Parts: sequence; C-alpha cells; structure tokens
Amino acid sequence: MKKLLLLTAVAGLFAFSSVNAQTKAPKLSVGAEFAFPMGDFGDAYDFGYGGSLQYQHPVAANLLVTGSAGYTNFQSKDLPLVGKVNWGSIPVKAGARYYFGENFFGAAELGAAFGTKSGSTTAFVYSPGIGVDFAVADKGSVELGARYEAWSANSNTSGFIGLRLAYNIGL
Repeated sequence: MKKLLLLTAVAGLFAFSSVNAQTKAPKLSVGAEFAFPMGDFGDAYDFGYGGSLQYQHPVAANLLVTGSAGYTNFQSKDLPLVGKVNWGSIPVKAGARYYFGENFFGAAELGAAFGTKSGSTTAFVYSPGIGVDFAVADKGSVELGARYEAWSANSNTSGFIGLRLAYNIGL
C-alpha cells in the first residue's frame, strides 16, 4: 500500500511538471461556439451556435484555472404543432486547463446554464474537453477545442459535442 501511495505521489508530481515546463501567461479568449446535440436532445434539436469569453490564469507550470461565460442558441428540428423554435442559454463555467506540451491541452469545467426565456430552468453543466493552441503573434494565439458538454436539470440531461474556435490575447 505504501508503494502504491509513493508511486501515486511521484506520478502526480510528474504530471504537474515537465522538463520544458514554462508558466503560461494569463489570457483573455474570445471564441465562436458550435454545438451538435446528441441522444434525445439531438432528436429535437439540429444544432447550436453562439459565442463565449474565457479568462485563463496560470497557477502552476502548464496548469491554468479558467472562467468562462457566453451565449448559446439551439435551433430545433421541425416539431409537430409548433414548427421550429429557438432555445437560448447563458452558460457560466469555471474549471482548469492542463497543457500536455507546448500546444495540446485537456480541460474540464463545471458551472450553470441559465435559460433566457421566461420560465426557463437553470441547469448544472459539466464539460470535459481537449484542444490545441497555436501562437500567431507575440501575445496572441488561435485555439481549436472540442468537448462533450452536458446540461442537467429536472432529472433530464441534454448533451452535445461542442467545438470552439477562439483567439487568445495574452495579458
């Protein structure tokens, strides 16, 4: 058991360090969001789109904490009796991002999605993902990320695959 704990501790230290570890600078990110509903959610809705802002703050080599907010609009399929409808939401999330090298990262966020229509519920949000971030200027980079995101409310979960194309500005 002691060997297992020691191995876990060493692996944890290795995971948060790197031979070429460099602390990333704080960034503000502006992105376009695209969502592709899955499961029962995909039976009723075709796609979603929107935008987001994200702040990334370094806390250790290759590890950043994140905070994000945005707007996502989902367009339904042609539904019986009502036709097509739009459903908007404002997701607000916090999480972490870890760079596994110079450009490749894994991320996870938790938060809430606030419906924009009267009577809408607030949903719990969880979102694991991956992405790449390429420098294009001294303090600028372009990011492409993919994630699975789920919104849970009233014993129902709506999940989608999300894509984000963003421009990061170093602060």
